[in-house]
Amino acid sequence: MEPAQPADRVPADQTPPDDRPPAAPTGPPNPPRPTGAAHVGGEDGPARSAGTVGEPALVERGPVAPVSAGEPALTGPSGVGPADAAAETGERPAPPAAVEAGRSDRSPKDMALSLLVLLIPIALLLAFYRGFLGGDQPTTVDPAPAIEQARAANAFPVSAPGLGDGWRTVSASYQVAERGSSLRLGYLTPEGRGAQLVQSSVPPERLLPTELTDQGQPQGQTDLGGRTWQRYTARGNEQALVLLEPNRTVIVVGDARDNELRHLATSLG
Repeated sequence: MEPAQPADRVPADQTPPDDRPPAAPTGPPNPPRPTGAAHVGGEDGPARSAGTVGEPALVERGPVAPVSAGEPALTGPSGVGPADAAAETGERPAPPAAVEAGRSDRSPKDMALSLLVLLIPIALLLAFYRGFLGGDQPTTVDPAPAIEQARAANAFPVSAPGLGDGWRTVSASYQVAERGSSLRLGYLTPEGRGAQLVQSSVPPERLLPTELTDQGQPQGQTDLGGRTWQRYTARGNEQALVLLEPNRTVIVVGDARDNELRHLATSLG
């Protein structure tokens, strides 16, 4: 009787007893190594053998980082760009940013039509304001309260001009100053020009520089309605007529025509 053998030990005599057929080996046979096989691999990795002689060796590549849109293309040391890397990895490059639609689609004609749509309501409102609300007409005032106030003060003789049709009073005020008081009446002439009538008890040497500015210079005399008036220049293109009396000074000044200023001066009576 033989001693017991270990489980992983193969008996030396493999002849089957009792005339039985030989048993097939249990382990896989060692495959033969092909002649001319290429041994490819890293220093630490396992070697890979090519399938047949003459076929190129396959080299594993690491994952390629995708290139995001808007970043400059970077090429590696071997000159492989993002397009080549994407082709090898099967990834598609990101599409370029889309251009805003409609920015260049509008023609000058479309812009003109848009502007016309905005201008039409404005023109209609302006026509309504001028035609129905009297937008071009100046605001008129009643000079009677200011005239009555000046007469009640009894600081100087007050004259109310008697003007015809077409003359419109646009301002009227009575003011008391340190050295006298003044009544000012503003008019719009029939030709649409401005004229002002000033009646004051302020001394002429103080009143004239104030009303006519430093540009006021005497230009001679003229007789109007039996009175002698002094002709003066005024600021800008204005001219003036000045009447000097013991208790008051009367000034007619404005950019109105000379005949209109004369008409206003003679209307005082």
